Amino acid sequence: MPVNSYSNTSKQGTICYTAHGNLYLNITNRCTARCVFCVRDLSDGVYGYNLRLLYEPSVEEIKQALEKNNFLKYREIVFTGFGEPTVRLDDMLFLIRWLKGHGTYVRLDTNGHAQLLYPNRDVVKELRDAGLDSVSISLNAESEDIYNRLCQPRYKNAYQSMLDFTEKAVNLGIRTRMTVVGFTEIDIEKCKRIADNMSADFHVR
Repeated sequence: MPVNSYSNTSKQGTICYTAHGNLYLNITNRCTARCVFCVRDLSDGVYGYNLRLLYEPSVEEIKQALEKNNFLKYREIVFTGFGEPTVRLDDMLFLIRWLKGHGTYVRLDTNGHAQLLYPNRDVVKELRDAGLDSVSISLNAESEDIYNRLCQPRYKNAYQSMLDFTEKAVNLGIRTRMTVVGFTEIDIEKCKRIADNMSADFHVR
C-alpha cells in the first residue's frame, strides 16, 4: 500500500511519501530559490502526493508520521519535498540524530545554500556530525550567470556557495552527488565535468 500523509483526513499536505524504495520527508515549503523549472509551479506534488503544506509540521508530528509509515523498512530516508530542508536546520539535525539512532540511512536533497542561511555556523560539519550519510546537491548550471537566470536564488554568490558546500561535503566524507535537470539551457556535459572535478557523483534528474 502506498504511503500517504500523516494527516490524510485534513487538507494538510503530505509529510512522508514513498518512491524508489525510499521514504521522503517534506518538512517545509520555504525555499531560497525560484527555479524556472520547479515542479511547484506545475503541480501540487509528485507521485500523486499533495506536498503543499498548510503549516510546517512540528518535530513531533514528523516523528509520528515516520513511525506510522514504518520507516525502518526503507532503503533511505530522504529530506526533500517542496522546499529547501535546511531552512529548518536545527529541526533537521535533531531528526537526523533520531533516525540514525534507529539505524537508518539518511540523505539530504538540497540546493546547497545553507551556509548563506547560517553564515556563523559550520553547516556541513554539523550535518556530518549529526550522522548524515549522503547529500544530493542541485548544481543545475555550468556557470553562475546561467544559474542565476534559471534558479533565481535569494542570496548573492549562491552559485559559489553551492560549490563550496559540495567541496566541503566531499572533504568531510559525506557521500556527495551533484544533480541537474534535463533542461535545454543547461549544458549537461559541462555540469558533469564540474562534478567529476569535485569528486562528486553526477545525476540527471
